[in-house]
Parts: sequence; C-alpha cells; structure tokens
Amino acid sequence: MSFTLETSLANHILNGFFENASYVQGFEASAADKKVFESLSEGPNAEQFPHLARWYKHIAAVNGLTTKTAAAATASAAAEEDDEDIDLFGSDDEEVDEAAEKLKAQRLAEYAAKKANKPKTIAKTTVTLDVKPWDDETDMDALTAAVKGIELDGLVWGGSQLVAIGYGIKKLQINCVVEDDKVLLDDLSDKITEFEDFVQSVDVAAMQKI
Repeated sequence: MSFTLETSLANHILNGFFENASYVQGFEASAADKKVFESLSEGPNAEQFPHLARWYKHIAAVNGLTTKTAAAATASAAAEEDDEDIDLFGSDDEEVDEAAEKLKAQRLAEYAAKKANKPKTIAKTTVTLDVKPWDDETDMDALTAAVKGIELDGLVWGGSQLVAIGYGIKKLQINCVVEDDKVLLDDLSDKITEFEDFVQSVDVAAMQKI
C-alpha cells in the first residue's frame, strides 16, 4: 500500500504549516521531513505555495532527493492508478461526490480559520561570540564599539566582556539574540571580520534556541 497526499488540499495545509515552521519536527531535517516529502505526488508551485516550496527544495537538497514536477506526477499517477492510496481524508473513491467535496471545503475553511487566529511564533537563538584581536596592542574598546555598531533586522546585542587568552591578549566575548529567519550567523561573522584592523577571527562559543 502506498501513501500519498491529495495534492491540492495537502499543499494548502502544508503551506500554512511551514509558514511558521522550518521542519516537520524540531529544528533540523529528520526522517519525518523525508516521509512527508516522498508522500507528495508532485512539487508545489512556488508562487501559490511559497512556504511549502521553500521547505520542499531544502529537504530535497539535504537528502539528495529528486524533486517532482506536475508532469512527472501525472505520469506516475497513470502508472499507479490501481494502487490503493490513502488520501488526507481517508477516501479511496475515484469519483468524489458532492457531499465529500463539501466536507473537504469545510475542513479546509476550519483549518484556515484556526491558522489565522493562531499567533505566529518567532524562532530566536541566543548566541555567544568570541571575537579575537590581532595582538595585545589592539584597541579593545574600539573593537567592542565597532561590533555593537552592527545593525541588522532581527539582531539585538547583549552584554559583553573581555577575557584574557594569554600573552597580554584579551578577546571580546559578546552575547546577542538573533531571529533565525532573518539573521544568518555566517553573515554576522563576515560583517564582524570586515573590521580587519581589529579582528583576527570570530567563533561561536555557545548558542541556544529560545
């Protein structure tokens, strides 16, 4: 028995789900994402379902999977039309009567209403960065001011301290909170290392999801 999701309705529901989530479970790709990916009979339309399309493309890249097009899905459906499939509502009939269509529309409307009333959760991460200077002659006050002067949408700087690392050299240890969907740590590190007169390197000392 194969498992597939009825394309149009499933795309609507999954697109709403991935508007506020990056993965099916947790904070990284898992077997659950692969299972849902493989259950889709075709790739989602990026204009109509942007959140689902983003997740679909990412999971394909992470798992080395081949994305499916609508044409491929049509050919597959024709070859497997006699398979016993389970759709999202448990219906295996080739022809869905008017009552079933109304039931689907009602459930979709109820789901959309719940999603509209649900407050959006913003995923954030607390990060501790170690910023190392070139030598003991580096102006650490100027280095700290330069780093805290970086402004990005979704970035909030926190406390900082200078930590001795030997030979009279101190590193800047600084905390910040980033919104996961807006700030990439690699991009933030690149911006800090642009202060090449002060900064030798930047490392992530610790990070924790909020």
